[in-house]
Amino acid sequence: MNSHMVSAQTSAANARKSPRQARSVNTVEAIFEATIQVLISDGPGDLTTTRVAERAGVSVGSLYQYFPNKQALFHAVNERYLTMLAERVEAACLDHRGARYAEMADALVSTYIEVKIERRDVTIALYRAAAEVDVAEIVEAMSQRIEAASQAMFATASDAKFANLSTVNVMMLNVLCGTVRNIFERDMSELLIDGGLRTQLTLMFCTYLDAAKFPPSEA
Repeated sequence: MNSHMVSAQTSAANARKSPRQARSVNTVEAIFEATIQVLISDGPGDLTTTRVAERAGVSVGSLYQYFPNKQALFHAVNERYLTMLAERVEAACLDHRGARYAEMADALVSTYIEVKIERRDVTIALYRAAAEVDVAEIVEAMSQRIEAASQAMFATASDAKFANLSTVNVMMLNVLCGTVRNIFERDMSELLIDGGLRTQLTLMFCTYLDAAKFPPSEA
């Protein structure tokens, strides 16, 4: 059985019980937050359902009503975070349809970075956890949503049309996601705090988009 099949089966089993009542929602919120805290304090290798339950102030039995094992916790926390990220980027892209492409580039870059630094501890914890559990399926779903949203936005630019927009869009997003992850993993906080990363990535995107305009800019 390949890893994608295992991932799909694990993802399908993430939540045994859907939290509908207020008390259940609060329990799941506590479990999510406790999972993040244990990831931060102990690391993904030492995370156990017992430690998470203790940190959340619930019984292990209560935790198992929603998540059957720690892999399910990893998947659920990642899925929740990445879904929120995709939703925020989609909203920003929708809001900037019809704008100038430089404004679009800045909106895409700044929204992505803002989500990542709002809970920097969560971002770092989930990057570390990704090495322990296969979350490729969840990441791919998020990536497809962001790619669709940003491509649809750039296609409506008021000041340019782009050749090979699909390829240009994917290249920019790969640079964005990879660079931001590298900055977090290397703890280069100064680039996140002073806006240097946003400025440089926006400049890079605008330069690339300018070169991809149709017809191309004259030298």
